[in-house]
Parts: sequence; C-alpha cells; structure tokens
Amino acid sequence: MKKVAIIGAGISGLSAAQLLKDRFLVTVFEQGGKPGGLVKCDRIKGNLFHRVGGHVFNSRNQEVLDWFWGFFDRDQEFLKAQRNAKIFINGKVIGYPIEDYLYEFPAETVSAILDDLLHAGEGEYLDFEAFLRGNFGKTLYELYFGPYNQKIWHTDLSEIPLDWLEGKLPMPDIKQILLRNITRQVEKQMVHSTFYYAKENGSQFIIDRISEGLDIRVNTPVTRIENVQNGWTLNGQGTFDHIVYCGDVRKLKNLIHHNQPELGACLASVSALRSNSTSNLFCECDSTDRSWMYLPGKETQAHRIIYTGGFSPTNNGGVTRQDRMTCVVEFSGEYTQDEMELEVSKLPGNLSPLASNHEKNSYIIHHKDTRDQITALKKQLALKQFHLLGRFAEWEYYNMDKAIEAAMGLRKKLEEEKF
Repeated sequence: MKKVAIIGAGISGLSAAQLLKDRFLVTVFEQGGKPGGLVKCDRIKGNLFHRVGGHVFNSRNQEVLDWFWGFFDRDQEFLKAQRNAKIFINGKVIGYPIEDYLYEFPAETVSAILDDLLHAGEGEYLDFEAFLRGNFGKTLYELYFGPYNQKIWHTDLSEIPLDWLEGKLPMPDIKQILLRNITRQVEKQMVHSTFYYAKENGSQFIIDRISEGLDIRVNTPVTRIENVQNGWTLNGQGTFDHIVYCGDVRKLKNLIHHNQPELGACLASVSALRSNSTSNLFCECDSTDRSWMYLPGKETQAHRIIYTGGFSPTNNGGVTRQDRMTCVVEFSGEYTQDEMELEVSKLPGNLSPLASNHEKNSYIIHHKDTRDQITALKKQLALKQFHLLGRFAEWEYYNMDKAIEAAMGLRKKLEEEKF
C-alpha cells in the first residue's frame, strides 16, 4: 500500500483519512494538541465553548449524508432542530431572512423596499455588491445586506467576484417574498433550515468519532516539505507517495522545497491571499429559542450571536439557573476580551462573559483572480501527487458538509488515476 501524509486534522483532513485508509497507509499530522481545526470545542466551567462560532451538520448531498451517518447513531446521539434565526436591527428583533419579514418594519420602510423590489431588473451581476443591490434594492442593501457583509469581510464588496459565492447566496423571488409576507409562511428551503447537533460535546463529538482508528500525530507541526526522487518527505523524515495538504495555502511558498520555476510562480501567486480572523466571546445569557441572531447595526462591532446553549441542554452544564443558557458572540477581526465585553454590553439578553478566543484565520476572501490562481497551483502540485483540500488549502468557504464532499471528490480522483 502506498503512503499518504495528511497535514491538518480538521474535518477535511480527518474525512480524507477515513476515506483513504482502506487503500493507503495514512498518517495525519496535526500541529495542535488535539484534532478539530475550526470546529473544535472545549468545556469552560462545565459549559461547551465552540471556539470558532457554532457548528452544526446537515447536507443536501445524499452521498455525504450516507457516509456521515455511518459513524453515528443519528436517533440516539443527535438532536434535530429547526433553524430559528433573527436579526437585531434598529433596536428591534425581527425574523430572518429579512425579505420574508418586511411586515415587521414601519410602513414607510416597507413601501421603499417594495418599490425597489418591484422595479428590480433581471441581469447578470459580476460582483457581490452589484448582486445584492440589483436583487434586493437600495433600501434593503443599506439597511441590512451592505452593513452586515462589510462587518464580515472588511473589504470592498464590489471586488468580491460573484462566481465564488454561487450556491451560497439567497436567490430572491419577488412572488415568493410577497407570498411569505402575506401568508406568514416560514422559508424551508434555506441551507440548514433544519440541522443535526450532537447531544454531547457538539462538533467536538463529531471530530472525536471520525478520529477513531486513525494514525494522528498531534503536536507535530510540519516545517519542511521536500520533493525527493521517491515522493515527499516531511521535516526531513519518512517518504510519502502522496501529500494531502489541509493547512493554509499561503504558507506553502516557504514550506515546499523544490526546483521547479513554474510551481514556484504558482506558490508565490497565492502567498498574499487575504483572510479575516475572528474573535469569539463565550457568554451566559437569558434563555431563548433563537439559534442565531445577526447584527448588522453600528451599535456593536459584533456581527452575530450563536445560541449554542439552545442546540443541546448538555452545553449548559455550568449554568445554575433554568432561565439562563450559553452563547457565542462572534466578531470579524482581532479584539481583546475587554473590547468584546464592552461591545456585548450593548446587546440584548443580559450577556455575562465566560471566556474568549481569537482565531487567526476564519473567513477567506476572494478577488477576481483568486480561483484561477488556486486552480493553476492545484494542477502543478497534482503532477507530483500533492493535493490541496479544505477551506484554507483550496481557498473555498467550506462548511462541514462541503469539506466532506471535497474529501470524497479527492478520493474519487485518486481512484480514477489508479494511484
């Protein structure tokens, strides 16, 4: 059996390891002290802290669903929940998605929004800002879509290409918007309108189960990747036939040692890609049936609250009052705990801080040449059986299900090429 080294033990790396282990000798290298990547969790005084937001599972891909549930007893180990998201805007909590809850706004605001929607033209949009303005109109853009996305991306929305966001954006239908506002129907087609969540330990439970049976070397940062005659070596040791890299693609310029000018040019082209960090404040708050609340307004720098304490009662092991639970308040960018505590004091729910975390890289940012640059690099690396996989390796905004789907695609590729 040929040897595969997988660098990174997040959901992408672990999924690839499980998918490949029957045909390859697989070793996973993880620089941290435990697997998990962006979905790892820790207990803080008995409460479960999702260090980077809050992660749930569902998929529209039946192959992904079948594979995932092969690791778990869905009925015994998971809870199924209905998404109940809200928006805090102008001091008022309204429904989400915003276009389906226009009736909760003042009449003059609704009139302006309807005037925009009824005069919206169908067209082809090349960038994110044009798409949002063209489909939802000036009023909704300035009220919600513009300020909320500026909070997350911290970049000119007109520089974000639309093709990258295909499948990730709301696609408004004027008739459906009016129908749902008149009949008060709940939108059920949105991604994660329902979702599954582990009864115990959240997404860390998923990571721990998918890690079982794998050779994972934790606390093992990879500092040198060298292309040798018979394959690849890591840190000057071992020889592997294939590398599956799930780390930050920008670091490869200094990690890979080679003598190929074309590969060097591709590595250099992606070394300056932009991303945003996230800062998260773990809090105790008043109990609520909300799952997410989005924060577009200028009254706070936070952009959303994830009510992880409502996903499973076991997440609130340290909360002593029945009218309290836990949540995570997320900020795009780097904030100190003191700065975040000041910001959450402006939010509803009587939030009381418990802990904080800063993740250096969470949100990737695309510009017009990004996808072409990544594609060119993938082609060069694949010639040497070196494969990119995952959010920061492929520079794609993967959620858990999409990370698994990409790992399945890699397995199929290797099977087709008969490596």
